[in-house]
Amino acid sequence: MNFEAYPFEKLNELLKDITPNNQYPLSSLTIGEPQFDTPLFIQQSLQNNSSLLNKYPKTAGEEYLKESMLNFVQTRFNVTLNASQLIPTFGTREVLFNFPQFYLFDKPNPTMAFTNPFYQIYEGAAIASRANVIHINLTKANHFQALLSDEELKKCDLVILNYPNNPTSAVMELEALTSWVKKALEFDFVLINDECYSEIFFDETKKPHTLLEASIQAGNPDFKNVLVLNSISKRSSAPGLRSGFIAGDESILKEYLNYRTYVGCASPVPLQKASADAWNDEEHVKAFRNTYKENFELAKAILGIEIPDATFYIWLEVEDELEFTQKLYQEKNIKVLPGSFLGRHGQGKGYVRIALVENATKTKEVLTRLKEFING
Repeated sequence: MNFEAYPFEKLNELLKDITPNNQYPLSSLTIGEPQFDTPLFIQQSLQNNSSLLNKYPKTAGEEYLKESMLNFVQTRFNVTLNASQLIPTFGTREVLFNFPQFYLFDKPNPTMAFTNPFYQIYEGAAIASRANVIHINLTKANHFQALLSDEELKKCDLVILNYPNNPTSAVMELEALTSWVKKALEFDFVLINDECYSEIFFDETKKPHTLLEASIQAGNPDFKNVLVLNSISKRSSAPGLRSGFIAGDESILKEYLNYRTYVGCASPVPLQKASADAWNDEEHVKAFRNTYKENFELAKAILGIEIPDATFYIWLEVEDELEFTQKLYQEKNIKVLPGSFLGRHGQGKGYVRIALVENATKTKEVLTRLKEFING
C-alpha cells in the first residue's frame, strides 16, 4: 500500500531547515486537539472504575454506554434510534479506516467519493480498499458545499461527507443533506456523514443537523444506506477516551458488528464508564462552546474574519500557503497547516488551517502576533 505522508509529517519537512524567532514562544495552531483539561467528573469516573480493567470489553459495547449515546442522539437531534441502529466504537478514526474495507470488500471494482480537502484517513481507507476515488471538491466558488453529478454518483459505492467540515468550517443545511439522502437511495450507494464537529457551534438557532434527521425528512425513517459517525473528542475535550459511534442502517451495522469481532478494537470498560458519563452530560459541552465562541470573537476583532457556524478552525485565504507558513514560523514562531497538505489536485491551495484550541489569553496573544505578521 502506498500511503501519502500525513499532513503533519509534511509540515515538519517544510519547516525543518527554518530557525524560528526565539523572541516568541512556540505557538502551534496546527492540530485539532482541544488544549483544555478533560472535565473533572469524567476523569473521576475513569479513576473510580479502574478496577474494571480485569474485564474483557464487549465488541458491541456495554449497554450503559450504548444507552448514553442513544440518549445523546435523542436529546440533541430529536431522533429515536433502537439499539441495533448504533454501535459504540473506539473513536471514529478506526471506523473511517476499516468500515470502507468491510463494506467495499465484495465490490468487484469499488468506487469511493469523499470531500476534498479532507481528513486524510478517508484517502487511506480508499487505498486500503483498492477503491477508485472521486474527489468532491470544496471551493470558495461552491461555498465549500459537496456536489457531484448524477453521472459521478452512479459510479459510487460509498460516499463520505464531513459536515460541519474540517478544514473549511462549512456546514450543510438540512435541505442539502436531505438531497444527498435521496441520491443515496436513487443510486444505491452508502452515504456517511462524519459529524465529529457537530457540537462545536455558536448559535442555538443554527445548530448543525445530523444526516439522520435528513434521512427522516427524505422519507427514509429506517435509514437505508445512511450512516453517521460522531465522537466525544472535540465535544468533551477528551480525545484520549477514544469514544465514538456509528449509527443508522441496521442491516449494514449487523454485518459490520460481526466484522468488528475480528478487528479487536473494543474500548476498555473503565473508558466506557467515563464515556457514558460524558455523553450523558451537556453542561460541560456548553462551557467549551462558550470558550470557542470567545476565541472566534477575538479572531473577528483582530483578523477581521467572519465567525463560522461550527468547528474551531479558521480557513484563512493567503497568497501562497507554503511561503506564508514558512515565513510565519520564521518571523513569529507560529505554526499553521498549509491547506494544500489537506487536499489533492490543487484543492486547499491558497489557504492555511488555523486551529483555535487554546484558552482566550493564549489565543489573543498568538492572533495579535499573526496580525502583526500579516500587516508586515
